[in-house]
Amino acid sequence: MTIAPRHFLQFKDLSREELDYVFKRARWIKDKFKRYETYHPLFDRTLVMIFEKASTRTRLSFEAGMFQLGGAAVYLNTRDSQLGRGEPVEDAAQVISRMSDVVMIRTFEQTIIERFAANSRVPVINGLTNEFHPCQILTDIYTWIERNGSIQGKTVAWIGDTNNMCNTWLQAAELLDFKVHVSSPKGYEVDPSKANIQGTSHYEQFADPMDAARGAHIITTDVWTSMGFEAENEARLRDFADYQVDADMMGVADKDALFMHCLPAHRGEEVTAEVIDGPQSVVWEEAENRLHAQKALLEFLVLGRVDN
Repeated sequence: MTIAPRHFLQFKDLSREELDYVFKRARWIKDKFKRYETYHPLFDRTLVMIFEKASTRTRLSFEAGMFQLGGAAVYLNTRDSQLGRGEPVEDAAQVISRMSDVVMIRTFEQTIIERFAANSRVPVINGLTNEFHPCQILTDIYTWIERNGSIQGKTVAWIGDTNNMCNTWLQAAELLDFKVHVSSPKGYEVDPSKANIQGTSHYEQFADPMDAARGAHIITTDVWTSMGFEAENEARLRDFADYQVDADMMGVADKDALFMHCLPAHRGEEVTAEVIDGPQSVVWEEAENRLHAQKALLEFLVLGRVDN
């Protein structure tokens, strides 16, 4: 009997127990890496990375991570493959999954990655879609845990566009039992159906971003215009002008609050240079931890639980 592969298409695809396991493995794997100890659980395994959207951190972290785990990574861009010439996603999934052990896709609509996964023989990972960015939130929460322990009961303030990052924070809050304060302009409010969340018990919306930030343990934001929404850039610059994370906003948060950003950032727009380059910012730790959190995810999806 063939066992169906486990996928990570949105944050809630893993249970709370499984996420706790991945966080622990990320710490263990990172520790071995920092001590220059070779660890090759995915020797002779192949990761295929399919990109329809531009990338720096996603490509580097997955490609380097797969090599560090002893495997190989193959880069495919839709512009340079048959996917960009009209080959059905379903057909591509059948072929690619017969030649690899795990697939990561960075694309536009969530339906694309869902169609691929439905026809794949191997695990599929969402490297980013318009709707969700689960690997980044996996990393952000690991970064918090690494510094401060459990995120349960804490408050995350999301300031700005209710995009794929915000949607994924909302899913994570339901699973891991913390709260998200969302502050966005009128017309950009949370859409529970788009975020695929169950209710409103784990988030609250605020018109004033200062109210959202008050007492929060994490302040986080993203660019005001995500990839695929460039035509709206001028309108968004006007709409989000009052939603910049600055020193005053950090000042009303918890005294030990962390600032997070998935990068790339636009200093002077969604965040001031004083904040992102300041002592409460952990953006470089987040970026580095993409490598280790995703190595733990790759290990879990390909091998299941590992006892060591």
